[in-house]
Amino acid sequence: MFTTVGRWCARRPKRVLAAWLLLAAAALTALATFGRVTSEAVSIPGSDSQAAKDITDRAFPAPASGKQPVLLHTPDGADPLTAPAATAAVRSAAAAIASVPHVVAVTTPYDPAGAGAVSADGHTAYLSIELDVSGRDVTPATTDAVLAAAAPATAAGIEVTPGGYLAAAVDKGSTGRSEAIGLGTALVILALTLGSLVAAALPLLAGVVGLAIALPVLGLAGHLMDVPEAGETIAAMIGLGVGIDYTLFGLTRFRELRAAGVGVEDAAVRTTAGSGKSVAFAGSAVVAALAGLALGGLPLLYALALAPAIAVLTALGVNLTLLPATLVLLGARLTPRPAAPASAGRPRGWGRIAALVAARPWPLLLAGLALLGTLAAPAAGLHLGQLDAGSKAAGSMSRTAYDRMAAAFGPGANGTLQVVDVLPAPAAGGAADPRAAAVTAALRTAEGVAAVSPPALAADGRTVRWQVTPTTAPSDPATAALVRRLRADVLPAATAGSGQVAHVGGAPAAQADLNARIAQRMPLVVGFVLTVAGLLLLLAFRAPVVAVKAAVMNLVSVAAAYGVLTAVFQHGHGARLIGLDGAVPIPGYVPLLMFAVLFGLSMDYEVFLLSAVREGYLRERNNRRAVVAGLTATGRIISSAALIMVAVFLSYLLSDDPVVKMFGIGLATAVALDATVVRGLLVPSTMVLLGDGNWWLPRFLDRLLPHIDIEGDGHREHPAAAPEAAAASEAPPTAPPAAADAR
Repeated sequence: MFTTVGRWCARRPKRVLAAWLLLAAAALTALATFGRVTSEAVSIPGSDSQAAKDITDRAFPAPASGKQPVLLHTPDGADPLTAPAATAAVRSAAAAIASVPHVVAVTTPYDPAGAGAVSADGHTAYLSIELDVSGRDVTPATTDAVLAAAAPATAAGIEVTPGGYLAAAVDKGSTGRSEAIGLGTALVILALTLGSLVAAALPLLAGVVGLAIALPVLGLAGHLMDVPEAGETIAAMIGLGVGIDYTLFGLTRFRELRAAGVGVEDAAVRTTAGSGKSVAFAGSAVVAALAGLALGGLPLLYALALAPAIAVLTALGVNLTLLPATLVLLGARLTPRPAAPASAGRPRGWGRIAALVAARPWPLLLAGLALLGTLAAPAAGLHLGQLDAGSKAAGSMSRTAYDRMAAAFGPGANGTLQVVDVLPAPAAGGAADPRAAAVTAALRTAEGVAAVSPPALAADGRTVRWQVTPTTAPSDPATAALVRRLRADVLPAATAGSGQVAHVGGAPAAQADLNARIAQRMPLVVGFVLTVAGLLLLLAFRAPVVAVKAAVMNLVSVAAAYGVLTAVFQHGHGARLIGLDGAVPIPGYVPLLMFAVLFGLSMDYEVFLLSAVREGYLRERNNRRAVVAGLTATGRIISSAALIMVAVFLSYLLSDDPVVKMFGIGLATAVALDATVVRGLLVPSTMVLLGDGNWWLPRFLDRLLPHIDIEGDGHREHPAAAPEAAAASEAPPTAPPAAADAR
């Protein structure tokens, strides 16, 4: 199949190129027409917070976006907001805001419904704005219109800062600078690796074309489902990284074949049949690992898995169709210059490393494990938390509104809880019903509660709602503890024997339920990903030992990445160096999504290395020589590909979003360790120690498993080896011959 696809595209290169460019243009045009939509909404089916939300939505109908705050602040020394002039200016601004498109109601701090919206010192207050659009449809234009309408307040010396969805719409940053830096760094690395600007530009072209299709598709998907902004950024990171890496693997194979005298068209076809097959296998592993997130049972995980999966599938399509077409069009300009004759002296570069690993496998294996174990140690204290606007960049609109709200009304005002209680029979005395009064009293005396609103009775006469303000911030673990305490102790005691059904909702409760669900499902997801990865490697290499060992090595590298993530973000070590004020909580979905992505990405290098080792073993039946030759032949390309991916991931540290920074640090750390310590030391040293046992295959599996031939391209001859590989093969083995033969 791969040969057929490669040949069809190689013989129609201009048509294939035109088709991809038209597809990218169509995707970008559709996005410009319908717009990109993202949403930070979180739903947790079957959770207590979701039940509270569903009941509230039915019993207390409200605008889709809820009530959005607009903070009003006067500095110390100025007149308070309760002064007549300030009051008049605020009322005038509120009237103007009410006429802004999509604004359906504005509540001032002076209205009865806005009671409590002025701070004790009178210098901070807020308007409550209701919109006729959902949070994901709020645009920067709406926020700008609200600010413009608030001119009477601004003219009176009042600082106006929108919060909530209004602030989030403005704070959405572009990742264009990160992508430009990543592409520029990748160009330098590729030019140094390939020795040709034309060859270096080809992987970048593939990465850009893939993003030009995948990102618009994700933006349009936001109209149909809740896609968080971080999902698009993660898709861009993964799509750009794998798009460049996959093309680099194929381009390297093509240049090897051209150096061996193979014609342009045949070299392009054989590249697709060989390297394309390996890339398709590795990409499928990434998608399969991401599919495991569906076992989490959360719509958020579906979206976060779908985003990078679309990017990876697009990169695969580019690699299998656009690459062979472009190779034919640029054929002569991609052919490498004749290499200098290999020296018969000592091996250099990765050849020297390979020989050292083969000679001293035990010390290097233990040293690698010690390094990874040290990095992984902080992960033992990793706990799942939740972010809030207080983690946003200083100076952003969301952060300013958050800080002013917390300073004036307490940290819990930024994340109130919604308690709803369904009475078994309509309330006889309205909101003063004794059953509601008992709950009110219990809530007000509960530890960790700063304030409780009067009970509100719905039109059905049975549903009662309270707004509970915690004493702690939404991201504080004490707030999650309060949620658990209300559910387990306070509310059951207040409603015992009455037949009432009470639920705790609100953003902090939803985030606590999200983390609890992720922690509950994580073993299932991890088990699925491990099983899929092991089965795919077993199918590819027909070696159970190799498959199990690869899964274990991947776990070690992921654990090290978790350790670095914990040290930087949870403990705050070096946080200021990456643009954070200090330690921030790690949301539960970050380590789970990282696990799936990293397990998939590690398959790229695993397949590339093991393909070379297995090919050498099948040719010579000497395990030690095969390991040395495989590491020598692939070390440079794997390290170059990893360096590109690390550069791309680290470029996203420029984002103000802490979640994006987490993925940048975590993915960059894991890829760097995977390509150096794991693939350069641990995998080859363990393969040398295991000897022929690497390739043991029980007879029943031999009968069951298909022969995929992932490392072959259908031809028996092998291209000329790279200079380092040739040097290594001519150099005498550093281990004693008897030991080499024994393995």
